[in-house]
Amino acid sequence: MPLAKYILKPGINREGTDYSNEGGWYDANLVRFRKGLPEKIGGWEKATANTYLGTGRALHGWVNLAATKLLGVGTTYKYYIESGNAFNDVTPIRVTTGENEISFAKVANGDATLNVTDTAHGAVQNDFVTYSGCVSLGGNITANVLNQEYQIATITSANVYTIEAKDTDGDEVTAAAGDSGDGQGTIIGAYQINVGLDVYVSGSGWGANSWGSGGWGSVATISDTNQLRTWTHDNFGEDEVMNPRAGGIYYWDNTNGLSTRAVSFSDLSGANLPPTKAFQILVSDIDRHIICFGADPLNAGGTARTGSIDPMFICWCDQENAPEWEPKLTNTAGSFRLSSGSLIVGALRARQETLVWTDSALYSMAFVGSPYTFSNNLINEGVGLIGPNAAINAPEGIFWMDLKGFYFYNGSVNPLPSSVHYYVFNNINITQAYKVFGFLNKAFDEVGWFYPSSSSTEIDRYVIYNYVDNTWSIGQLTRHAWLDEGIEDYPRATGTDTSNYLYKQETGYDADGSPMDNVYIESSSLDIEEGEQFSFVNRIIPDIKFTGSNSNAAMNVVLKKRNWPAESLSTSSTTSITSSTTRINTRARGRQVVLRFESDDDNTAGLRQGLGFRVGATRMDIKMNGRR
Repeated sequence: MPLAKYILKPGINREGTDYSNEGGWYDANLVRFRKGLPEKIGGWEKATANTYLGTGRALHGWVNLAATKLLGVGTTYKYYIESGNAFNDVTPIRVTTGENEISFAKVANGDATLNVTDTAHGAVQNDFVTYSGCVSLGGNITANVLNQEYQIATITSANVYTIEAKDTDGDEVTAAAGDSGDGQGTIIGAYQINVGLDVYVSGSGWGANSWGSGGWGSVATISDTNQLRTWTHDNFGEDEVMNPRAGGIYYWDNTNGLSTRAVSFSDLSGANLPPTKAFQILVSDIDRHIICFGADPLNAGGTARTGSIDPMFICWCDQENAPEWEPKLTNTAGSFRLSSGSLIVGALRARQETLVWTDSALYSMAFVGSPYTFSNNLINEGVGLIGPNAAINAPEGIFWMDLKGFYFYNGSVNPLPSSVHYYVFNNINITQAYKVFGFLNKAFDEVGWFYPSSSSTEIDRYVIYNYVDNTWSIGQLTRHAWLDEGIEDYPRATGTDTSNYLYKQETGYDADGSPMDNVYIESSSLDIEEGEQFSFVNRIIPDIKFTGSNSNAAMNVVLKKRNWPAESLSTSSTTSITSSTTRINTRARGRQVVLRFESDDDNTAGLRQGLGFRVGATRMDIKMNGRR
C-alpha cells in the first residue's frame, strides 16, 4: 500500500490511554508545541558564576532611577539583590545584642564546634549571625575567626546554640589547648531574621496539623519559622518592599546602596502602626498603596498591632506614604476582612484590580478612592489557589492552579480544560504544594507550573499550557522560581538539582554548556488497518527540521510495536538520523506501532551539542502481513 502520512494532533493527551488517544501525542519531556508542531525547548546557561545560599523561591526585577537593573532574590535562608552579576545580601536584622551578652566556649580540643551562650537568643537552626568585637579564645580560635558571619549549626537550648569555627576562607578551624577564653571583648551579635522551612513538616507548615485538618490557618500557631519559606516582594518606586510568608514586612531603600540591609517598616522614619507580620505584600499599581494580606490587625483601642496574624485580614498604608498605616479621616490607609475561606493563600496584581485568593474563594480589590479607598468584591466561591505563587498574569488573562484543576480569569472565572489533568493531579505532592510556582513565557505564548511529583519533596516536574494554540505539554525540570523576560532580555530562573545558580533561560539548546539529555516526544498507539490485521512497517520517511548551532546534529527515531492494547510495547528499531537522512528501513510487524523522537544518551554528546529539532509530518510504508 502507499506511504501513509501521520500528522499527529498537537498537544500531549494523558486523559485516556495511549491507545484511546490514537493520532495524538502521549508523552514528552523538554518538548513544547508551537504552531501545532512539537519542538525542543530552549536551553539555559548561568546568568552569573556566583551562587546564593538557600533555595531560591522568588524573583522580582525592576530598574532604579539611575537605570540600573536590580533583581530581588528571596531564598529559604536569605534575601539578595542581584546587580552587576553579584548577589548583595540585604537580609534584614532581627535583633542586635548589647555588648558581651554573648560568650563562646570550645567543645573539645581538635573540634571545630563552639558552644555559644546568649540568653533567649530566639534563633532557629540554620539562622545567620554576625559577630563583632570578639577577642581570641587564646589559641586557634582567634578574633579573626570569630568576627564574621556564621550559620547556626544546632540549637541546644533557648540560651545556647553551636557554630562550627572557620577561617575567613570558610575552612574549618579546630580548637586547641590554649582556647580557654570566652571571646568577650565588646562582643555584639547581629542576628538575621529567622530562616523558614525548605520542606513542609506535618504539624508545622501552614499553622495547622496535616493538610486540611481544621483549616490551614490557626492564629495561635502561625509563625514565619514553621512555614515553607516563600517570599513576596515589589518595588515601591526605586525602593523595594519584601515579606517572608508569616514574617515581618521590610523596606529596602535604594538611596542607601546595595551594601545596606532592608529594615523593618517599624524602623522607618515616621513609622505609624505598620503591620508586624503578614502573609504577602504588594504595591497597587496606579494609586501606589502598599498592601499587606493576612496581616496582624490593630488592637481594640487602635493603639498598637496585636502581633498575631489574622489570616483573612487585609490592610494598606496611606497613598504614597509607606510609613503611615493608621487609618485616619485625613489619609487613605485602611483595612477590611474577607469572609469566605479560612486564610488568604495569595494575591496578584491584575489589570485595574488586585485578585486575592483564599483557600476556597476569589476576591477582587479595586481602587475606588475616598472614603473607602478599595472595594471588596467576591468573584467566585469554591475555587482556591494551590500555593502563593501559583497564579500568573498573562497577556490573555489570569491563569492559576488550585488543588483540583486549572482556571482562567478575564472578568469571570472559567475552568481551564486540560488534556493532562489526571496526569498532574494524580501525581503531585500536596504536602509540598506551596512550592508550586506558576510562570509566564510570553515569547512562546505559554503559561505553566513547576511542581513536586508525589515521590519528591522538591519541584521536579512542569506542565505547560499554550494559550494561543490551546495545547498542553509535560516534562521534568527543577526550577524553583521564574521571572519572564522584560527587564532582562531572557527569562531568569533559579534552581537545579545540585547547585544554587541563577539561570538565563531560552538561550540555545544546551543545559548550561552540556547536551540536554532525555529529550523526547512519543506518540500514542497508531493502529495498522484499524488493528484488525497484522501489518509490516518496512520504511519510515522522517520529517525533522534540525535547528541550533550543530551542523552535525543527530537524533533517534524509535519504532515500537505491540499486538494488543494491554500488551507491553517492545522496541522494534532505534535509528540515528541526521539532516541528510532520507529514509529509515525497518522490519516491524504488529497491530499497533508507536513513534518516538528523542535526543538522548544513545547519541554521542558531540552530536547532541547545540541540537534543536522540530517534528513535522512522518510517513510510513505499511504492507499487509500474515500471522507468520
